[in-house]
Order: sequence, then C-alpha cells, then structure tokens
Amino acid sequence: MNTPATPQTSTTTTWNIDPAHSVAEFKVKHMMISNVKGHFAKVTGVLTLDESDVTKSQGEVLIDATSIETRDAQRDAHLKSADFLDVEKFPTITFKSTRITRAAGGELAVAGDLTIHGVSRNVVLNVEGPTTPVNDPWGNTRRGLSATTKISRKDFGLIWNATLETGGFLVGDDVNITLEVEFIKAK
Repeated sequence: MNTPATPQTSTTTTWNIDPAHSVAEFKVKHMMISNVKGHFAKVTGVLTLDESDVTKSQGEVLIDATSIETRDAQRDAHLKSADFLDVEKFPTITFKSTRITRAAGGELAVAGDLTIHGVSRNVVLNVEGPTTPVNDPWGNTRRGLSATTKISRKDFGLIWNATLETGGFLVGDDVNITLEVEFIKAK
C-alpha cells in the first residue's frame, strides 16, 4: 500500500535590497602610495533565502554604474568614461550567485557571476550574514549582510593607466569591493 506523500512546506522567503540603506564600496591604489575609495549610490537586487538551508539560497545585485561617487567630480567623470566603466554602453554592474557554501567562522562563500564593463567573471564574495530578522517601526521585517571580495580590474577590461615618472602606475590593478546590504522582506 502506498502512503500519500507529506506536503513540503516552503521555507523560501524573498528579500528586496533597500537602496536607502545599502551601498557598494570600492578602494584601489592611487600612485602606488595610498588608497582611493568610492561607492555606488544606487544598489538594488533580491535575495531568495532558503530559511532551512542558506546554501540553497540565491541572490542578485544590480548596481547603477552611473551613480559612482569618489568625492571628486573630475575623477567621477573619468571613471564613467570609455577609459573605465563606459557607463553609456554599460550602465549596470551585476552580480548573480551560482553557489553558496559555508566558510570558516560562520561566514558564507558566495560564488557568482560579476559583470562589469560587459565582461563577466566568476568571483567569490565572503559574506557575513544574513543577520537574524528584525521588525522595524513601520511594519517591515529587515535583515542585513556584509560581503567582500578582491578583483583585478584588468580582468574586466578596465585597462586604462598612466605610467609614473618614478616607475609604477597611476591606478592599481587590485580593487577591493565591499557590499553593505539591508533587505526588506517582500510582502
């Protein structure tokens, strides 16, 4: 005799990035002596969270490349130009997860496809979180996470540089990226 299958209850929830409380930041060496930091002010995306097994979750982040800010209008214009991000052709930077594994210290290693300047590469984000959900005063449920990675800008076709008279280059190759993200549970 066959026993009827027990219905599976879904433990998947959807969380939307709150753009007002999220940022994508970066830092890169300038003249081989100091770091220049900047951020993208417009970040959106979604997390489909498997509450019973976070490694079965999926996430996607969309960054408006035109929203780059480094506290210097001339530098921002140069970074938006065809020398770097070429935001007229490539207005969006995206990350889409492909695999999530548990890492040391309770962190997650989130592998995925990062697309910058029309070039996609697989990268791994080291993720702290997601945090325990909390209710805000406006009836929303929120949680957050922090993610970091390091990329070579040249891997994404961002090759512009200038040689310094003392040797070395004006712009470093390695770019450290940090995402500080707050989510609101979809209703």
